[in-house]
Amino acid sequence: LQDIRNTVGNIPMEWYQDFPHVGYNLDGKKIYKPIRNKDELDMFLEKMENPDYWRTVQDKMTGADIKLTDEQVDLVHRLQRGQFGDVHFDPYEPAVDFFTHEVMIHPVTNRPADKRSFIPSLIEKEKVSKLVHAIKMGWIKPRKPKDDTPTYYDLWAHEDPNSILGRHKMHVPAPKMKLPGHEESYNPPPEYLLSEEEKLAWEQQEPAERKLNFIPQQYRCLRAVPAYSRFIHERFERCLDLYLCPRQRKMRVNVDPEDLIPKLPKPRDLQPFPTTQALVYRGHTSLVRCLSVSPSGQWLVSGSDDCTVRFWEVCTARCMKTLPVGGVVKSVAWNPNPTICLVAVCVEQSVLLVNPCLGDKLLYGATDQLLESYVAPEEERVQPVQWATATVEEHSKGVRLVVQHSKAVKQVTWHGKGDYFASVVSDNSNMQVLIHQTSKRWSQNPFRKSKGLVQCVLFHPIRPYFFVATQRYVRVYNLLKQELTKKLMTNCKWVSSMAIHPGGTRPLCSPRSRRVLHHKKALRSVAFHKHYPLFASGSDDGTVIVCHGMVYNDLLQNPLLVPVKVLKGHAITLDLGVLDVLFHPTQPWVFSSGADGTVRLYT
Repeated sequence: LQDIRNTVGNIPMEWYQDFPHVGYNLDGKKIYKPIRNKDELDMFLEKMENPDYWRTVQDKMTGADIKLTDEQVDLVHRLQRGQFGDVHFDPYEPAVDFFTHEVMIHPVTNRPADKRSFIPSLIEKEKVSKLVHAIKMGWIKPRKPKDDTPTYYDLWAHEDPNSILGRHKMHVPAPKMKLPGHEESYNPPPEYLLSEEEKLAWEQQEPAERKLNFIPQQYRCLRAVPAYSRFIHERFERCLDLYLCPRQRKMRVNVDPEDLIPKLPKPRDLQPFPTTQALVYRGHTSLVRCLSVSPSGQWLVSGSDDCTVRFWEVCTARCMKTLPVGGVVKSVAWNPNPTICLVAVCVEQSVLLVNPCLGDKLLYGATDQLLESYVAPEEERVQPVQWATATVEEHSKGVRLVVQHSKAVKQVTWHGKGDYFASVVSDNSNMQVLIHQTSKRWSQNPFRKSKGLVQCVLFHPIRPYFFVATQRYVRVYNLLKQELTKKLMTNCKWVSSMAIHPGGTRPLCSPRSRRVLHHKKALRSVAFHKHYPLFASGSDDGTVIVCHGMVYNDLLQNPLLVPVKVLKGHAITLDLGVLDVLFHPTQPWVFSSGADGTVRLYT
């Protein structure tokens, strides 16, 4: 019997699942759900302990548990077996013949037939006339007859018979078998028969080395020739050859080799560029690692593994000054500001700021005054480096300031205005690159985390950009916005040095491989000229290659690099050749320093 206490009707009971009640009774009162807080463990225990668990079901209308009676269980079982629900219903009871098989004389009804049953219908006539009119007027189109032609078609019916890649033109016939010769005759001439020694040598040879894969034999007549023992083997090999043979037609491309070589201008049309060795600056006793030239182009500074920094007059190759620094000099950089006479020198764990006291006395005197005008701040600031004033002895040699780093310094470079300089430290942490301000004696670490081993850094010549070269990438940072602007990928495994085009549009990296131009060994250094479209590269093969490099404003167009001169002169020492190259600031001259302890000027 159906429980009719709940009067919500035939609706999905899920609508009530979020409410505490399951409906309303006849008086309109809420029917609350029974408190069910059984968890999985309670359910399991009930399943184990309650013998009537299997016949207990939940009524969704009231939420109560109902125990099925024996009759209800029987009903469920009968319905599962596909039987009728009622026990007493017999589907196979005998049929009762309601109609007699005897035909009666009188019909059941004897009503006469209607007149309309034998007169044509007027309604149908009207419908047909309307359809006929619609077909005449073209409003109704008759059905098109179905096309019984098959839907498959010839794939190659519309192929151009003259095309090179025509299907049958690409057919390559199978290679023919070699025709039998005299040695395969059943009665070969005696010179084709093998002697005993030849037979023995044939048997000892590898199958691939034998000229013949059988021994010629002689029979008196054709009837005496036995069946060929290797027949099936040879047929099988032939089948393998046929289906494994890679048959394809190679299309030859007729290209004139001259067309593949780009049309390069003649070197004499690209003058001026350095062609001959003019001066050799001798004095260093070990390899000269680094060079820098003053903004005026009058003085040159070189750093060497002999623990000295030497200052030279460019025009005369005269050594004006030698500064012993007590360690290997990794990098030198002359301040690019023409109103300041200052050189930064990397020695072991410190950067020395040196006033060489060369040239105009007013100029180097003003530089000293500028450095001495520094006033220390009241509060001591935490810095990644220590700034120290030079001792009296160091001051007499020209050293003005010492910037002490925690690890060895491998490169120093100035900003174009001449107040800031950056240093690169041999370290793997985020302290690899530091930027220093000379006027305030203040240093900062611009990067929070390390992005790989930094090889070298450069300031953009005119814009506020900072280039950082790691082993595989060159990252360009905007110093004003303090963000990464570009990440340039180099196509080499190890960048060793970098130079920026004076327009600032393109960085040029030198890899530690011989991939740039035509060097036979690893590259060590690259340099751009400030005014002329020239760049130079120095390598361990002892040569400097000068190229004419046209850089276009359209960044999508590749720069045109034309090698114009190979400059030789440095002797290879300890498998090292040219270690640094540098252009004169105004003239089309190039300086190079080598492992042979010399600096050379090519003009």
